[in-house]
Amino acid sequence: MEKDDNAISVKLEELRKNISDIDKKIIELLNKRAVLVKEVGRLKQKSGLPFYSPDREAKIYKMIEELPNGEFPKKSLKNIFREIMSASIRLEEPLTISYLGPEATFTHQAAIERFGLSLHYIAEESIEDVFMDVEADRADFGVVPIENSIEGVVHYTLDMFTNSNVKIVSEIYIDIHHNLLSKAKSLQEIKAIYSHPNALGQCKSWLKKHLPNVPLFETVSTAKAAKIAEKDSSAAAIASKAASEIYNLNILASGIEDKTNNTTRFLVIGKNIPKPTGNDKTSFMFSIKDKVGALYEILKPFYDNKINLTRIESRPSRQKSFSYIFYVDVEGHIQDKNLQDALSKIENLTVFLKILGSYPKSTYKN
Repeated sequence: MEKDDNAISVKLEELRKNISDIDKKIIELLNKRAVLVKEVGRLKQKSGLPFYSPDREAKIYKMIEELPNGEFPKKSLKNIFREIMSASIRLEEPLTISYLGPEATFTHQAAIERFGLSLHYIAEESIEDVFMDVEADRADFGVVPIENSIEGVVHYTLDMFTNSNVKIVSEIYIDIHHNLLSKAKSLQEIKAIYSHPNALGQCKSWLKKHLPNVPLFETVSTAKAAKIAEKDSSAAAIASKAASEIYNLNILASGIEDKTNNTTRFLVIGKNIPKPTGNDKTSFMFSIKDKVGALYEILKPFYDNKINLTRIESRPSRQKSFSYIFYVDVEGHIQDKNLQDALSKIENLTVFLKILGSYPKSTYKN
């Protein structure tokens, strides 16, 4: 028996040595990569090119997706490369990312999902502040929510694009899982529940069943609710698991969202439109003349050019009563000839037309 134990110990030591040798090679290769990254950064700075390239990022993730299945999960590979790219961007230029805060909101999670942990982050109190940070060059990029699979579109984000010159440069999808957090030890101790109105709406059936008589209070974010719960042991917050760790709260119930397919789409905003990747999305907005068949005339050129519309949303215009602005997402890049043809044909049919951005389409899978 002792002989077998010795043999296992020897084999383990041998395997661990092999792993250590591989780890050293990985570190050596990462340092070689870093040298090349710095050279790329110098060339970008010299030519005035942006340091963050969503098209380049999309190609790396596509490369990972197309690899043969191996022992290492592709999702984990993506997470590893996200941090490699985050550290690489920091080597080129220490970028600043603004997001709808405070810390531990789902927007914060989306920002880290896209940019990794190596960059500098600014938590803002409003979506307007995020737009202003990017416009005023206080931040290189901003991250804002745009729509939820249950609650629908975030109208304030859409409205901000009307007068802002920022561009959409990327999109992120995050699965939303809500938790009931509190300093309390049980549901019976809860006297008030705080959260963002979208989170309250996404958990209303659970709340009605388990805490029907507890009053609900709206906050500007789920993390703000967690801050309130941190200071009041009779209060609870609906927020992320990360918020429980940051604000030292107990998780009284997890996964309390009413529907499991609860997903939020976020946008990354910046100053420049990324290059085409071959799998892109373009967003634009327009206002039409008030006449019969006006919307049909606008949509027909996209049908004729075989362009798929993935979303169309209307909002009341702030300029004129009972007039509307339409927001549209289509497949394709602004440099594609068929999309250019469709947009040129509708230009004279609109009161105004504004391109919001062309960017790599997310490969998100629920």
